[in-house]
Amino acid sequence: MAEAHSLVDSLVPLWWIALAAVLGPVLALVTKRAVPDVVWLLVFGIVIGPHMLGFAEMSEAIVLVRELGIGFLFLLAGFEINIADMRGKQGRNAALTWVICAVLGVGAGLLIMQGEWEVALVLGIASTSTALGTLLPILKDSGAMATPLGRATMVHGAYGELLPIVAMSVLLSTRGTWQAALVLVGFLVAAVLTVAIPGRIFQRIPLLGRAFVAASNSTMQTTLRVTVLILITLMLLTSILHLDVALGALAAGLLINAGLRNAVPGHADEVMHKVEVVGFSLFIPAFFVTSGMSIDLLAVLARWPLLIGFILMIAVVRGLPVFLREAWTPTHSGLESRREEAALGLYAATGLPIIVAVTQIAAASGVISTTVASVMVTGGAVTVMVFPFIARRLTAELADER
Repeated sequence: MAEAHSLVDSLVPLWWIALAAVLGPVLALVTKRAVPDVVWLLVFGIVIGPHMLGFAEMSEAIVLVRELGIGFLFLLAGFEINIADMRGKQGRNAALTWVICAVLGVGAGLLIMQGEWEVALVLGIASTSTALGTLLPILKDSGAMATPLGRATMVHGAYGELLPIVAMSVLLSTRGTWQAALVLVGFLVAAVLTVAIPGRIFQRIPLLGRAFVAASNSTMQTTLRVTVLILITLMLLTSILHLDVALGALAAGLLINAGLRNAVPGHADEVMHKVEVVGFSLFIPAFFVTSGMSIDLLAVLARWPLLIGFILMIAVVRGLPVFLREAWTPTHSGLESRREEAALGLYAATGLPIIVAVTQIAAASGVISTTVASVMVTGGAVTVMVFPFIARRLTAELADER
């Protein structure tokens, strides 16, 4: 009886999350996608969460589903990232832009917090992240992925995900800075080996490799199972090393994509499609719904000046430098108008997953209060709700003019 009761306790909140995952697209379609699916998921999370109707609580089972959602979200982000673009002139400019943003973010944090370094670092990292995984469905739904704006967003998003994760792992770790850096290097070596070892086995035993590829579309789904195994392996490794699971998932996507494109050209897109089907069916929507569930709307509204200030800080230290760099310097992005450059700045300033991760670490260590963490997460949610909407309106007007 106790086991049955425990199962019910786990399935009830999961049912509400699954319902929200179905209703989100319905409302997105009703509004002709003017309000994206992910925004509705966040709203539903706030409504069904413990701070409003209380239909869904963050049980251990829901936390696991949420973490898998983060994993699939960042895995897909890693698949979408073009390493060649990151290493090219456009990528180097995007990396430099992020460094400028980070300096401005930490500087603004020091000014606001009157020299409190730890809180300034939290604000600096959180305000300069880009929600690449969150932007993926928005860009795909709008058909912008293949455009120069879509590619530029992916490059800025890649550094806006990767570099804040690295900064968070090193600067906000409970270890010393050098110890944290060594742990990070050790993880990266282990991540490469995790992907390289199966690749070497398949190269040494070609028959096994061909059999795995041949069975990839059968009920065995071999390549998808290997992908999921690598994802969970690297998420587990980051958890053991006290790094953020997003780093493991992003590394998995980058390395698997690179390995597949070298070994089995054309198969990477097929695997990515299958990961999308698995991830977007429940796990990724669950991440967005649970992100909404963590928001105490009344407490946030009571601190509305802080909320507005954090949103403005994100726009100024992340969105504005991206726009100005595009407008005033050759970044090789291929953008042709001020509206596209402004849209890129808005997309780059859209943040949520890293903000959630940073605030969780900071709140757990006592650097910030849970209320401030809730305000920052809400600020990230507002950027997801507002910034891409404005960016899409800007580019839609540009398309109409053309």
